[in-house]
Amino acid sequence: MTKEELAVKKQAEMALLKKHKRNAFFLGVLGMAIFFAIWEMVYRFGIISSKLIVPPEEVARILIIKITDKKPEGDILINHILASLSVALSGYAIAVLIGIPLGLLMGWYKPVDRIVGPVFEILRPIPPIAWIPFTIIFLGIGLRAKAIIIFLSAFIPCVINAYTGIKLTNQVYINVSKTCGAASWETFLRVGVPSSMPMIFAGMRISLGNAWSALVAAEMLAANRGLGYMILMGRTYGRVDLIMGGMIMIGLLGILFNLLFDKLENFVLRWRMTK
Repeated sequence: MTKEELAVKKQAEMALLKKHKRNAFFLGVLGMAIFFAIWEMVYRFGIISSKLIVPPEEVARILIIKITDKKPEGDILINHILASLSVALSGYAIAVLIGIPLGLLMGWYKPVDRIVGPVFEILRPIPPIAWIPFTIIFLGIGLRAKAIIIFLSAFIPCVINAYTGIKLTNQVYINVSKTCGAASWETFLRVGVPSSMPMIFAGMRISLGNAWSALVAAEMLAANRGLGYMILMGRTYGRVDLIMGGMIMIGLLGILFNLLFDKLENFVLRWRMTK
């Protein structure tokens, strides 16, 4: 195939990729429009009592008000967001930094798997919320205690996906590496880890979702700000708009992090595009 033909083929592939991205964007917008339309109709037709749900415009209104107004729970929206981010990301970062290397080592080195595996299997079924009393006793009710709850919710998927990803390394690549004289740790770093990256990123996405899911539970530890605290105070004051506003903000931040993950994954795994 000539250079001109390769260039034409590449242009066609890029055009097709842009078309797919454009279609995905429009379908996403359509899905969101349908969601908000159903939400509005559920409220307008009284399918769910107005005591239990508010229309989308009410949620948008309270979020705008909370930009500058501390009432009724005592803080503005940006402070709630920053407090939640500090809790969620600190626990999540620790889970990633510990869980991924541990999963890789367990999957590659059998002695590590035999030592750590039984302990991991005992801890895996325990829900993160069950650790709350234990965490309060040993760490109190500060940021560390909340971060530990987030860590426990995000740690398991990181380990499992890293473990599974490196286990799925193509044996042919491993044999070629050994034939070329590479030591076990060199094969681990240059063959095993790169081949497991797609599964690692999948685990990081799942872990991030778990971290946000555990956020409300973590902020039940006597928090005085945060999106989870905002939701809990909305329940205390009977403010459905405040509850739904906190939920929507958690969802929007989740979408933002998902987009950032897409960019990071495409950059780190850009070698896939050359295949």
